[in-house]
Amino acid sequence: MKKILALVIVLICALGIQAYTVNDRYFEILKNMEIYTTIYKELNANYVDDIDPGELMKIGIDAMTNSLDPYTNYISEAQIENYRISTQGKYEGIGAVMRAMDGFPTIVDAFEGSPALKSGMRIGDQIVAINGMNTLGKNNEDVLQIFRGTPGTKVALTVNRPGVQDGIVIQLTREEISVPNVPHSEMVSKEIAYVSLTTFSDNASVNIRKSLNDLMRNNPEMKGVILDLRDNGGGLLREAIDVSNIFIPQGIPVVSTRGKVPERDQAYSTTKNTWNSEIPLAVLINKGSASASEIVSGVIQDYDRGVLIGQRSFGKGLVQNTTEVGYNSRLKLTTAKYYIPSNRCIQAVEYDNGEPVDIPDEKRSGFKTRNGRLVLDGGGITPDVKLEPKTYSEFSQTLLEQNIIFKYANQFVNEHDSIAKPKDFKFQDFDAFVTFAKKTDFTFESKAEKLLEELKSNFEKNKMPMNEEINNLTANVKTFYSNNFMNNKNEIIRLIEEEIIGRYYYQQGKVENRLAHDTEVQDAIQLLQSSEYQKLLNL
Repeated sequence: MKKILALVIVLICALGIQAYTVNDRYFEILKNMEIYTTIYKELNANYVDDIDPGELMKIGIDAMTNSLDPYTNYISEAQIENYRISTQGKYEGIGAVMRAMDGFPTIVDAFEGSPALKSGMRIGDQIVAINGMNTLGKNNEDVLQIFRGTPGTKVALTVNRPGVQDGIVIQLTREEISVPNVPHSEMVSKEIAYVSLTTFSDNASVNIRKSLNDLMRNNPEMKGVILDLRDNGGGLLREAIDVSNIFIPQGIPVVSTRGKVPERDQAYSTTKNTWNSEIPLAVLINKGSASASEIVSGVIQDYDRGVLIGQRSFGKGLVQNTTEVGYNSRLKLTTAKYYIPSNRCIQAVEYDNGEPVDIPDEKRSGFKTRNGRLVLDGGGITPDVKLEPKTYSEFSQTLLEQNIIFKYANQFVNEHDSIAKPKDFKFQDFDAFVTFAKKTDFTFESKAEKLLEELKSNFEKNKMPMNEEINNLTANVKTFYSNNFMNNKNEIIRLIEEEIIGRYYYQQGKVENRLAHDTEVQDAIQLLQSSEYQKLLNL
């Protein structure tokens, strides 16, 4: 009896402590909410300068979410469009991509058949007024908020068209915009099909199946598939499962989620008939492949269903749920982690300024694929065939950043009514581009030149004599960089060609042109047609 009484007392004490802990936590939440609200009111009422209440609150909310992980964040009303594009592949607007340039929002890309193009707008147009409101200095969020609206309603734009006319007035009708998630598919050789997927939005898997069926019907000799997931930032989990299902059979585990509350953990398997579970498959990935892209590529690797080619993926293995928080805004918060069939988690374990840190393989845990191959966790998916990423020279990157190539394309379009087809177009007037660039305010100082200037400044500051070696090095560096245009000619021409092709053939044309020069696609074709493919998979 004494033992039972003692046990009851222990249980009562434990429950009391637990209740106290819960109540104490609720008190802390309420106390800090009251403090936060009081400070917010006080700042808005009495701070010496005017404060935008919405902006101040957003700063506070962002500070809270940013302290947790890079993917828990507040989605304001103005950002809802971008959120809808990534999940649904559609939104209400004008179907154009804008970027601030010379102080004004400028059309830098547009979807074929979009309201922007149908109204008469062109890539390169600067929007100087919307419904009579001057746009100088306005950021993208402000402009997008004005463009948002019910399909069928109109918006009046005043645009300046470089080299043609200023003050063109355009009446534009808003529409619901559907962004294609499978922008291109084709046979890249007699036997190899290529399909690109840009986002896991609604019907991604349906569109891939349709593209592959069309290619197979017209090319019965098809013997391999390349699935391009490069720079695909992810999207819907259900689409990741269904895209995996295209290449693996029905009823096969794909991914599980595990979080703080075990009762909410879930496991997902394929539910449909496969399109083809045997055809050789290569999946292209890079650092921009994240989330749903990593689930698909990880599943393909874990089941030894295909070969991954490229660079290690981003490393986002977290589950986010969104909840309405009022006034058409949402909170996106992390609730669990993804685990793929080998039981590894693809989530990066270290961050620096919101970006995953690339940790060495020896610090990552090992797992096994179905055929016994070693795979690693703790930071994305490592490809089976590693390729060096394509990078631009410092000089070419500066040309892009200062919009020199973009502005030259504006001039080119004004002088040419048409160009050859995307795969055939060759830019042949490099001297004209060099002349154009030198006439602009283009400036370039290499990192090497900056370091030398800093070194010389330190010598002078400390009254140290400049030795001959430093003077010679400075002269050699200046000589080298004086030939920057010629040193980077081929790379610059490719960038010019892509920008110009985008003006006449838009996204579709740019993809077609890139494929003709894509060395990673060529590597994938060769691998799929060689015995090395089976060796890599331990088949």
